[in-house]
Amino acid sequence: MRPDTRGPAMHDDAPHPPDRTDDELARLDITVLLRYGLTAEPGHRRTALFGDGAVAAAVVLDRLGTEPRSVAFLADTVRAGGLAHAAELPEPLPRPEAADLVREWLRAGTELVGGIAADDTAATWLRAVATVIELKQRTRARDRST
Repeated sequence: MRPDTRGPAMHDDAPHPPDRTDDELARLDITVLLRYGLTAEPGHRRTALFGDGAVAAAVVLDRLGTEPRSVAFLADTVRAGGLAHAAELPEPLPRPEAADLVREWLRAGTELVGGIAADDTAATWLRAVATVIELKQRTRARDRST
């Protein structure tokens, strides 16, 4: 495996990935993480999707002014109707920039032959993204009040 030149070497058995800033996370290709992580068995790819991938998605969506409840609602929609249904929504999130971005992520999931399992994993991932957005917003609010 090729070492990560930005930090310590990454190995499948490495205890922790290198620390990344929000700016570094925002540059991750979330679409690729979804393609390889949604249908992956538990392991490195799934961990990358739910770790850096969820935080990266939260950073990007938070910067676009997305409310966590909107992402949580989308997660419920994916769980109820599936990725294909959610990808065809005219407005999966209220803000146009966020909607376009999330639609791309949803479409990446529809390209997989994952069925209900991929839909459920995507819904769980979106819930994780919503949780991280909420934590970021609460932390900012707390920091402003002190």
